[in-house]
Parts: sequence; structure tokens; C-alpha cells
Amino acid sequence: MAIATFKRYELKFLIDGRQYRAILPALLEHMKPDAYCTGGRDYRIYNIYYDTDDNRIIRSSLDKPYHKEKLRLRSYSSPTPPEGEVFLEIKKKTGGIVHKRRASMTLNEAYRFVGNGEPPETSDYINAQVIREIDFFMKQNPVHPAAYIAYRRKAFFGKTDKNFRITLDYDVRTRRDNIGLEKECSGEELLDDDRYLMEVKISDSVPLWLADLLAQEGIYRTSFSKYGTEYVRSKSIC
Repeated sequence: MAIATFKRYELKFLIDGRQYRAILPALLEHMKPDAYCTGGRDYRIYNIYYDTDDNRIIRSSLDKPYHKEKLRLRSYSSPTPPEGEVFLEIKKKTGGIVHKRRASMTLNEAYRFVGNGEPPETSDYINAQVIREIDFFMKQNPVHPAAYIAYRRKAFFGKTDKNFRITLDYDVRTRRDNIGLEKECSGEELLDDDRYLMEVKISDSVPLWLADLLAQEGIYRTSFSKYGTEYVRSKSIC
């Protein structure tokens, strides 16, 4: 298994195709595409978001509390085979600071952990610590698969600051039936055509060149959650 821990601020912006095309040259000048985005490529991310029977987790999140948590299962392949690698992530936001901790395991191990409370075996101390943290969260919040959300992403890292990251997500697909990473990617579109969710992920302040670029292109910070937007839309359809 592998584990990663992240602590950062996340700033979100909804932009259109014109703004995307306008800022892309500056991103390529000041940042580096990540390993999966060289040559203008993007990559896909596939997620299962978990919630309680009464949707308590997302309903609480939409109230914008000082502290909130969510649990999701992430894969970078679709369909994911039973022994394929996935990441079970617990994401916490406290006072605007985001902490994300995740452990890798197979899809079968993840399903047994979330579905039956059987944690994966590991001899790594830090890995075990995060698995215990997720286990505690699930005991406090009996969860089940609530939504499937997949999207395409372009990602960039700062040339001098690896903790500075910008992601651009689009072609966001969601569904509430047939939720499983072992299934083909499909679902309803969450964003309008030619729209992008840009997230600026920083551990300190926004670089001056980026602040100037956002002001120049009329790009303003917004509050947007893929799962939150999907939930609100699903309730309106019902």
C-alpha cells in the first residue's frame, strides 16, 4: 500500500472556454504539466462518494460548517478490475484549510472495508493509522455508496513550488445508479458545455502573476462542490 497526506487551501473558480484558452499559455509558462498531462493530454478520475442513508454528510457540508468531512473512493482506471489499485480518501476541511489523507488498496479490499468493516492488512504504521482514522469515521457515520462522479482533468504544478497546484476539471459525469468503479464510466453531465472547474491548491499565498491573470480575465472565486451540486440536482429531479 501507499499513503499520501495533503494539507492546503483550495480556491475554486468556474470558467468558460474563452477564459480557459486565455489562461492556458500563462499556466504553461509558469507551471509544469503533471506526468499524465504532457503534450496537452488530460487524464480521467473516477470516484464513489459515500454518505449516510439520510445524506447527512453532504447536507451538513452544504450548510458550510467550520469543520466538515467526506469519504470517497478514487480510481484512475475504468473499469477498475477487482485487484486494481484504488485510493480510499478521507477529506477534512477546517477553517478553510483542507487535509486529505488516503491509502491505496485493491478495489476488493476497499469494498470489503467500507461494506463489511474489514480493514485491509498493513504492516506500515502510518498506513495503519489512516485506516484506523477512516474506520473511526465510518463507525460514526454508517455510509453506503451515494454517487458516482467522474471527470477529465488537466493538472499543473509550480516550477519552484511543488505544493502549488492548479487543476482544471471538465466533462463531469454523475450517476446514482449502478454505482461501482468496476463498471464503465457513464452518467449525466454536471457542467454545461465548455465549462471548467478550476481549483488552485496552495499552502501559502496566491502567486502575484496568477492574481493578476485572474483579475485580467474577470475570473472570480466561487463556492462549488461536485458532490454538493450533484446532490442538489438529484433532489430537484426527484
